[in-house]
Amino acid sequence: MVRVAALCALLLSGSAVSAAESAVEGFRFASIDGGEIGFADWAGRPVLVANTASLCGYSGQYVDLQTLYDTYREAGLVVLAVPSDDFRQELDSDAEVRDYCELTYGIDLPMTTITPVLGEGAHPFWRWLAETHGFAPGWNFNKVLIGADGAVLGTWGSQPNPMGPAITGAVEAALGL
Repeated sequence: MVRVAALCALLLSGSAVSAAESAVEGFRFASIDGGEIGFADWAGRPVLVANTASLCGYSGQYVDLQTLYDTYREAGLVVLAVPSDDFRQELDSDAEVRDYCELTYGIDLPMTTITPVLGEGAHPFWRWLAETHGFAPGWNFNKVLIGADGAVLGTWGSQPNPMGPAITGAVEAALGL
């Protein structure tokens, strides 16, 4: 359904960016705090999305994701953590993930429920990203920056630190800083 909406937007507008914006705005996630969250809630703002896992060796990046969010939130950046057990390194329940992230890392950035990011069972956002941009997480803590217009501005694997120059430079450019 999302692909059909994106295709219709592309055909009507003649613009790939408009199709991207339309596609991205339609993606919704179950929030770890209850209810739903999604790109339409953050319209006109860049969003850095990271697939996360509490038991991963890269879980220290939660601190850096939170620092990135704290540093650029007033300028408009949203950082979205998407816990996933696709690599078998996530806790057993959403409540455990939420409590672990709050108590261990002081996380208050938006976070989804435990969500598949790979294959046919992947959340539609991750399927769209793989199908249209050839990017699928190869491990936990992969990051993707979605611009205020819905365009994919950058993708990174697990190793680049969220507070490193590659990501902060892209975030600053997206924010016009």
